[in-house]
Amino acid sequence: MRTTRVTLAALVAAAALTLTACGGEPAKNGQVTQISENQAKAGSATVLDRPFDKPDVVLTDTTGKPWNLREQTKGKPTLIYFGYTHCPDVCPLTMSNIAVAKKALPQADQDKLQIVFITTDPERDTPESLGAWLKGLDPAFTGLTGDFATIQAAARTLGIGIEAPTKDANGNVVSMHGAQVIAFSPKTDEGYLLYGESTTVDDYTKDLPKIVKGENP
Repeated sequence: MRTTRVTLAALVAAAALTLTACGGEPAKNGQVTQISENQAKAGSATVLDRPFDKPDVVLTDTTGKPWNLREQTKGKPTLIYFGYTHCPDVCPLTMSNIAVAKKALPQADQDKLQIVFITTDPERDTPESLGAWLKGLDPAFTGLTGDFATIQAAARTLGIGIEAPTKDANGNVVSMHGAQVIAFSPKTDEGYLLYGESTTVDDYTKDLPKIVKGENP
């Protein structure tokens, strides 16, 4: 299989062009990633030939307890997404799509799959409010909050740019962030698949059984 080298910054920048209230900045780590030339259609998975290491970070879960991302998802199929609960469109749609697709899995596979939502707006997304928001989607989802600088640094290790929340012309708080979902293999604990914001329920439904096994879609 032939591959084409592109910078991950280019991927993130391309995704950011389609964002509305949820925005994104190009990745600043300059990492070069190889992508299969016959990658799937826009919106479905991009298989990364140079997978990401899982962020080595400890944040706070919705019960207020420390949560070691790397240790507590070790050996488990995991999807990680950075967003915020006040997002008017992209974040709730992305998480809803994943929740619906997850329910199509056998119960044993649902129990294995880890879905981690990391807030980009920690000042407003307290453990309590984050927990309440996620409970409406799937009580099994993990929500994490913490210091913004720590969250931003963790996102950048995955090539995802986020900015500190700001107010728009109407006084609304907006959190600008890349809208990619990264899937981590239970076999290697590496992030080997990237999904854009246009990924549909059907895309996730088709891919999740393979992600649970650490296979390529």
